[in-house]
Amino acid sequence: MVEQDIVFWYWWVLAVGFLALEIVATGFFFLWLAVSAFIVGSVVLLIEATTFNIQVLLFSLLAVSSVLAWRRYARNRATDVSDHPLLNRRGAQYVGRTFNLIAPIENGHGKVKVDDTIWTVRGPDSPVGTKVKVTAVKGTEFEVEVCE
Repeated sequence: MVEQDIVFWYWWVLAVGFLALEIVATGFFFLWLAVSAFIVGSVVLLIEATTFNIQVLLFSLLAVSSVLAWRRYARNRATDVSDHPLLNRRGAQYVGRTFNLIAPIENGHGKVKVDDTIWTVRGPDSPVGTKVKVTAVKGTEFEVEVCE
C-alpha cells in the first residue's frame, strides 16, 4: 500500500469544515478542533517531513488539551448572575410596587392597571382607587396588601 502524503492544506480544509460544524452546532467544541487542525496544517507547512502518524498525534493532543482547557476556563468563569434576573418573570418585576385599584377588590379579587396591562389582584376587600402594594405573584395574579 502506498501512503499518500498529507499536505498542509488538507488540515486547513478540515479546519474550515470544523468551523462550519461550529456554526451549525454551537458550543465551542468544534471551534477548538478547527484551531487544532489549523495549527497542525501550519506545522506541516513549516516542517514538510512531518509523518502522518505525527500529524494525527499532534492533532489529537491539541484537540483534547484545547477542549479541556476551554471547559476549565468556562467553568471557572461561569456566572449565574444576570443583569436582568427578572427578564422572563414579568410579574415578579412588580413585587414591592404600589398601584391604584381600577376595579374594587370584592370577595378577595380585583384589578389594577400596570402600564398597558390589567392584572387581577387578590387581597382584602377595598374600593376603587385604593393604593395597594404587590407582595407576591401567583401565576397571573398579584397578591396585594392595602397601603396606608
